[in-house]
Amino acid sequence: MTARDGPQDRYKAVWLIFFILGLGTLLPWNFFMTARKYFIDQLADPEKKKMNQTSEAAMSFNYLQTMFDNFMTLCSMLPLLIFTCLNSFIHQRIPQQIRILGSLVAIGLVFLVTAIMVKVTMEPLSFFVFTMISIIFINSFGAILQSSLFGLAGLLPASYTAPIMSGQGLAGIFAALAMIISIAIGAQQPESFIGYFTTACVAIVLAISSYILLPRLDFFRYYSMKDKTEYRVYNAELETKRDLIKKDEPNGVEQNNSKIIPIHNPDETPSVVAIFKKLWVMAVSVCFVFTVTIGVFPSITAKVSTVFGEENRWHLYFIPVSCFLLFNVFDWMGRSLTALFTWPGKDSCLLPMMVALRVVFIPLFMLCNVQPRQYLPVLFSHDAWYIIFMIFFSVSNGYLASLCMCFGPKKVLAHEAETAGAIMAFFLSLGLALGAAVSFLFRILI
Repeated sequence: MTARDGPQDRYKAVWLIFFILGLGTLLPWNFFMTARKYFIDQLADPEKKKMNQTSEAAMSFNYLQTMFDNFMTLCSMLPLLIFTCLNSFIHQRIPQQIRILGSLVAIGLVFLVTAIMVKVTMEPLSFFVFTMISIIFINSFGAILQSSLFGLAGLLPASYTAPIMSGQGLAGIFAALAMIISIAIGAQQPESFIGYFTTACVAIVLAISSYILLPRLDFFRYYSMKDKTEYRVYNAELETKRDLIKKDEPNGVEQNNSKIIPIHNPDETPSVVAIFKKLWVMAVSVCFVFTVTIGVFPSITAKVSTVFGEENRWHLYFIPVSCFLLFNVFDWMGRSLTALFTWPGKDSCLLPMMVALRVVFIPLFMLCNVQPRQYLPVLFSHDAWYIIFMIFFSVSNGYLASLCMCFGPKKVLAHEAETAGAIMAFFLSLGLALGAAVSFLFRILI
């Protein structure tokens, strides 16, 4: 049976479920980062919490507050990379349903506990340790969830990786809008952050419900069982040919002039190294895309200042709108474009060339009005230059990353697609970790 003979994705139900699963993958973490002010305020010394928040003494940060962002990055990127790597091997031993449902439930429980803890008074150090452990758990299970989803999407046509990427991009838009709304309404009380964590829990419940529905859809069942069905058909045809050959044997000598091409035995375990050799160009490309992106976003891009000065109200919204919202909107648009067309093709040398050309964004952003600075001059001081760079930067990130993630599993055989998806997810996470590392160097050079 060919893909053309298979069932259709009625009402785009499978596409929509993968979109929801992609949204549920990153929405919890994005809302966690959005509540950054809540975490930093909770780390203040008990004496300063009693002071007026506008006083100079209350505004000075202690060590835990000052280093919160650094520890948050470390506790998020490191588990993400380690568990994505582990998933490339354990996915062959732990069933996919356990990996995906177990990860979603675990992340949901972490956010439920975090929402409850908003009402609990803790010492700064205890709260800091609790928060860092929560970040480690969220990103560890998030890595397994993300890798498993890309592996699952690898079993379906290439266009079904796009809704995962598109859903992840939309999660960033929600987080950016939440940040802007927080500034507009001036939400200062810790209780106001309960809504963030509750929203994340609702998104996870929706993702779990969608995933449970997935195996009930004929379109998904056809592609997920296609390899095993082909193998059973192959065995039946092979036995029939053998029976016919035996009937035609003259003097007991078997005459076999037909060449039978074996189809993969689903009980055999695909070699990770062999699969990587087939898709290494796509893997390295998606790694480089995110190395460049995280290398400057947000460590460089969030430190650009508007030319209109701090006395202008636009100063409050400049970074939330021009940096975070603009990036997430156009990144989502770039991811969504792959649902309309996939140019260049998976075997074209133009794709890795386009990925390599994105390195030009590093000096462009470094030469914008990044403050403070010591060495490099400001060549693009006006806000318009920064916004133009951000639009092309974010669209290319979303589009090229989605292309690589779509094409990777299609460079291998059908039975190797899930392993290929896990490998691609690992190199995506590797790119995030490498980008976080080189971002320190880029900031020092400015």
